[in-house]
Amino acid sequence: MYRYFLHISYNGKAYHGWQIQDNAISVQAVLNEKISIALQENIYVVGAGRTDTGVHAEFFMLHFDTHKEITDKDSFIDKINKLLPQDIAAYNIYCVPNNANTRFDAISRTYEYRISRKKNPFLTHLSWYYRFPLNLESMNEAALTLFDYEDFTSFSKTGTQVKTNLCKIYEAQWFYKEDSVLVFRIKADRFLRNMVRAITGTLIDVGKEKISINAFRKTIEAKNRSKAGFSVPAHGLFLTDIEYPKELILSIRR
Repeated sequence: MYRYFLHISYNGKAYHGWQIQDNAISVQAVLNEKISIALQENIYVVGAGRTDTGVHAEFFMLHFDTHKEITDKDSFIDKINKLLPQDIAAYNIYCVPNNANTRFDAISRTYEYRISRKKNPFLTHLSWYYRFPLNLESMNEAALTLFDYEDFTSFSKTGTQVKTNLCKIYEAQWFYKEDSVLVFRIKADRFLRNMVRAITGTLIDVGKEKISINAFRKTIEAKNRSKAGFSVPAHGLFLTDIEYPKELILSIRR
């Protein structure tokens, strides 16, 4: 049995998230189908995370097991891309140790939330259009307070079945990627369901001067989702990076 990591990206507009669902199309379901066709074998893929409906992934890793050794990797990637729809692309495949896991071996993930400050028809489904004034300095100052906490219950979707709401934040900052595209980048060891969108929306409230930086801090301390701000729309959110331990990277057989 061989285990492979597959590097992909996808536009989430047409999908009800990553995870397989009974009555909706998902990225995972499409990849199961197409890789199974390519290998002529029943394949089940495991993703590095579970993006929500409409969320995009510029960088995503999945793994799967197969009885077949993939010797010509360029040919396999070409074959997969011919089978995949235009909104999912495969870039590279790596043979890894049989105990390697794209989800549980990840040591950090990075998301970006992108806001168009000017109306742009070419970014309609790839950013959230918000033209009103924002105090960027206050938003960045409030973002820094995230480093002081580990319990982010206030930004988690209620009713999720997770053992802990503890997360370690490594990066949180606002910046302009282009003249009219404002970006919030956040990196952590793990994320709760809806966490990035809820943090972003609450920081927008700071930027609108609807709440103070101190109020943002108290929102975190409340550990209550009802105390936080709104969740920004999904179509502006991108998973942009996943980090793995160096020993795993070194063990990959290219």
